[in-house]
Amino acid sequence: MTRPTIGITMGDAAGISPEILVKSLADPATRTCCEPVVFGDLRVLAAAAAKAGLELPLRAIERPADWRRDGGAFAVVDYGDVDPAAVKIGVVEPALGAAAVRYTREAARYALRGEIDGIVSAPLNKESMRAAGFHYEGATEIFAEEAGVKRYAMVLLLGEMRLLLLTNHMSLREACDKVTKARVHEKIMLAHEALIGQGIAAPRIAVSALNPHAGEGGLFGREEIEEIAPAIAEARAAGVNAIGPVPADTVFFKTKQGMYDLTIALYHDQGLGAVKLLGFGDVVTLLVGLPFIRTSTGHGTAFDIAGKGIANHKNLLEAIKTAAELAARRAGRARAMADV
Repeated sequence: MTRPTIGITMGDAAGISPEILVKSLADPATRTCCEPVVFGDLRVLAAAAAKAGLELPLRAIERPADWRRDGGAFAVVDYGDVDPAAVKIGVVEPALGAAAVRYTREAARYALRGEIDGIVSAPLNKESMRAAGFHYEGATEIFAEEAGVKRYAMVLLLGEMRLLLLTNHMSLREACDKVTKARVHEKIMLAHEALIGQGIAAPRIAVSALNPHAGEGGLFGREEIEEIAPAIAEARAAGVNAIGPVPADTVFFKTKQGMYDLTIALYHDQGLGAVKLLGFGDVVTLLVGLPFIRTSTGHGTAFDIAGKGIANHKNLLEAIKTAAELAARRAGRARAMADV
C-alpha cells in the first residue's frame, strides 16, 4: 500500500519547531507511516539538524508534486525566507510570524489541490504572527479561511479520548458569551459528522456544563437551562446521541472511562487542563470540518527551552503518525466506495 504524503509546516524558527521537526524526520517511525514533505526554509532545517548532531539529507523542491523520492533524502518546499544566522532564539519576530503563516497557507493550498494527503503543523507563535499583522486566533483560522469553511473545530486526541473545543484562543469572558444554543448545536452536529466520517457508527457525544454543578437548576447560572440543554435537545431530535450538560468536574473522568466517544469542552482551559493533566506532551490536535486532514502538537513554541537541544519531538511525531493513519483510512474508504 502506498504511504500517504504528509505535509509538515516548519512553524516559528525562533522556537523549538525546527528542532523537533528534524528530530521527527530522523526518527524511523516517520518514514514507516508516510512520505513527509516539509514547508519551510531548508537552511533553518539544516542548521537545526547540524545542531542536533543529525545527518539529515534535505532536498529543495518547488512543489510537492515535483518530489520523487531521492534515496534517504527528505523533501523541503523551500521558501528561502529565513536567514538562520539572523534568527534570535526565543524572541518574538514579526518576520518569523509572517513566514509561519506563509507555510500554513501554502500547505493548505497544496492539500486542496490533492498534492499532499494531510498536514501536520509544527508550532507557530501567535504573538509573532500578530506582530506581523495577522490577527488570527491561531493556525486553525488560517486553514479554515483557505478552505473556505465556516463550520470547524479543534479536537484534542489522547489515546481513545476525544475532546472538541467550543471556543479556543480568546478571553474567558468572551468564551462565556459564546456559549449560545446555536453555537453549541453547531459543534454537536459537527462532532457527529466527524465521528461518523472516522467510522464510528453511533457516536456518543457529551456536552460539558459551563457552571459548577451544571448551574444547579439556575442557582449558579442559567446558561445550561437557556442555551446548552436546548441545543442538546435539538440535536437529539435530529437523531444524534448527545448527552448533557454534564458537570465539568466529572465529564472528563467519564470520558476517560470510555462512556463517551467525544466530549465538547466549552472553553480552552476546560478541555486542555483535563487532557494535559492526563497526558502532557502526548496530546495531538485535529481540526474537523476541513476538506483535508490536519493535526498538530498539543504544545506551543516553547521559547523558554528553544535552542538548548532538549526539546522532545515525540508529540510532533505522534501528530505525524495520526495524520498518516487518518489519511490512510480516508484513502481506504475512497477505494471501497469506488469498488461499490
